[in-house]
Amino acid sequence: MKILVVGGGGREHAIIKKLKENKDIDKIYALPGNGGIAADAECVSIGATDIDGIVRFAVENSIDYAVVAPDDPLVLGCVDALEEKGIPCFGPRSEAAIIEGSKVFSKNLMKKYGIPTAAYEVFSDADKALEYIKTAPIPTVIKADGLALGKGVIIAQTREEAEDAVISIMKDKKFGKSGNSIVIEEFLEGPEVSVLSFTDGKTVVPMISSMDHKRAGDNDTGLNTGGMGTVAPNPYYTEAVARECMDKIFIPTINAMNAEGRTFKGCLYFGLMITKDGPKVIEYNCRFGDPETQVVLPLLRSDLFTIMRATTDGTLSETEVEFYDKKAACVIMASEGYPVAYEKGYEITIPDDIADCVFVAGAAHKDGKLLTSGGRVLGVTAIADSLKEAVDASYGMVERIHFDNAYYRSDIGKRALEAEV
Repeated sequence: MKILVVGGGGREHAIIKKLKENKDIDKIYALPGNGGIAADAECVSIGATDIDGIVRFAVENSIDYAVVAPDDPLVLGCVDALEEKGIPCFGPRSEAAIIEGSKVFSKNLMKKYGIPTAAYEVFSDADKALEYIKTAPIPTVIKADGLALGKGVIIAQTREEAEDAVISIMKDKKFGKSGNSIVIEEFLEGPEVSVLSFTDGKTVVPMISSMDHKRAGDNDTGLNTGGMGTVAPNPYYTEAVARECMDKIFIPTINAMNAEGRTFKGCLYFGLMITKDGPKVIEYNCRFGDPETQVVLPLLRSDLFTIMRATTDGTLSETEVEFYDKKAACVIMASEGYPVAYEKGYEITIPDDIADCVFVAGAAHKDGKLLTSGGRVLGVTAIADSLKEAVDASYGMVERIHFDNAYYRSDIGKRALEAEV
């Protein structure tokens, strides 16, 4: 079989490495892929948001199945366009991808169907939002409505910061049209948990939970990033919490989307906070998280391609989804200066014996060398019987990898290890 994977980051590399385990797959194309993905798939320089180009390539190359991984092409209708040409896909159609594409939609969905989340207000007028800020509880959370590369959420600790956020998003258009409307919501407290789930629109099967580390600096300081590392499972996600999430959040969300005529198939990501009042939804994503995928998929014992096809065919309830009883840790190696300004073009050296543990996010091939080409460059993942062993092994591999201008946090997994005690 010939498979097409849309996307070009560390998440896509993790997906492709897992898909390669299926012996029925003869060929994997990555559009556009990257210099590291090229070792595991044939990369084609068609952008992830070039829907016409993707469809044209899929038809001309008789693709049997497509995996649309990033949020942008999902919201733009990539799955819709491929399915119209008879190509089955993993991922939601645009009418369902709106659950991530519009925070206003997702918040209103949760309110309508009684799914626990933070209290909120919606604004499409900047002056009215600024007026509201004058009396809103502080700290507060301000979110751009649309997609913003994972950076459209600002936690304001003061009224001045909240006002600056509103002006930046709505008046200065920091995130373009994504900031035409905003959500201002209650600041929740408690440990955060990421739960990715497979769903065919009827059945929902949560994957291993994980803990992301969003801030650029140690001890959760600095700017928000796309993620500086992850561990799995998340020790705060106990069996009791998992049962409550299934009953009050996961199944109700799937049912709500069906009731709205927006049946969701693919990977639905639940960003949760375990508050004193129980788990609440911080955000939904309409796809695999990044870098959560880099710790969750290596722990998957069952065949990923079989599961993906079951979400497409509506047979997930009959499909085995099992995970190894292990722990995983992923440390992101980034370019110094990320997520603001950074230099590119430095040669990356990865020892052959650990190459299988490295997911390439931002690298390009030039003159036979692998060079840095992005802010987040590599995800280095280790699996072990204990979380401490996994964390230590991941950092051990990081120390053996080299590129100039490399930066990484030194405390990935620290909070999780403290919670285990």
